Amino acid sequence: MSEVTMHKQRPKHLALNQIRQPLPAIVSILHRISGAGLFLLLPFLLFLLDRSLGSAQTFETFAAVVGHPLVKLLLIGLLWAYMHHFCAGIRFLLLDLHVAGDLQAARNSSRIVLVVSIALTVIIGVKLW
Repeated sequence: MSEVTMHKQRPKHLALNQIRQPLPAIVSILHRISGAGLFLLLPFLLFLLDRSLGSAQTFETFAAVVGHPLVKLLLIGLLWAYMHHFCAGIRFLLLDLHVAGDLQAARNSSRIVLVVSIALTVIIGVKLW
C-alpha cells in the first residue's frame, strides 16, 4: 500500500442526513418507494374494490371505510404514489430510448415528473374528496 492510502482519514460512520442527492436520484428513489407502497397496499385496494362492487350492504361498508378522514388521507397518498410511479415510469422509458439523457435534460425531466405528479394528485384528489 502506498503512504497516501494508509494515512487517509475515512469517516467512521456514514451520516445519511448530510448526503445531498441530485434531483434525478430523488425521483428514482421515490419511484421505487411508490412502487413498493402500491404493491404492499394492493390487498387494501382490492378489499375496497370488493366492498364497492358487492351488494348494497357491502357498498355501505365501503362508504363507511372511505368516509373516514385517515382513509381519505391514505387514498390521497396512494393516488400520489400511482401518479408519481406512472410519470416516473414514462420518464425512465424515455431515458431507455436515449431521449433527454444528458444532465440538464435529466434534471428538467425530474422536475417535470415531480410537478406533474403533484398537480395530477391535487386535481384528482380535489375531485374525489
